[in-house]
Amino acid sequence: MFQIRQIGVDEMDVYEKIPMRFRVDSVFDVEIVDQGLGGYRITEQAVAEPWVKDYLAEGHAALPAWIDDFDGTNWAFFLAEEDGHAIGGATVASRTPDANMLDGRDDLAVLWDLRVNPLNQHSGVAKALVNRAIEWSRDEGLTQLKIETQNVNVPACRFYASMGCELRGVVHHAYEDEPDLKDEIMFLWWLDL
Repeated sequence: MFQIRQIGVDEMDVYEKIPMRFRVDSVFDVEIVDQGLGGYRITEQAVAEPWVKDYLAEGHAALPAWIDDFDGTNWAFFLAEEDGHAIGGATVASRTPDANMLDGRDDLAVLWDLRVNPLNQHSGVAKALVNRAIEWSRDEGLTQLKIETQNVNVPACRFYASMGCELRGVVHHAYEDEPDLKDEIMFLWWLDL
């Protein structure tokens, strides 16, 4: 049985070792309808050759970069542990003016990072971490939770939808400056708290 506890920045060396990878068997294709006035048509398409997306190996989830970039005073860090081993983690950002994902709002939380060891996926760890992030956000008086995923992370998209989140933003070319991500489409999920 796993437990979740809030941690400080001093324990991030444990947090950052939690793997952050998943198998890509399908992606969501996004078709723009009527120049966007008709919305989007999103369909799941199998990929010709499945692959493993590993954020840590690609250097996109390295913690020191974003911990050092922002004042984490109004952030919360959670660790899921089982038998003394870290199996999952979540980071919630709030009230940080220079964090663009927060849109300059004082009432918005962003689930900045969510990771579960692949050996522990589908065991309720992610759900428990997100529920703890929601609880913390409500306790802080925040009114919405915003979450970023990509069209290649179909399992995460389905998970957030199952948690009651709504896909309210689709951003093409969001990763244009990152060669290995430039073909991915940003999905922004929202949950009213």
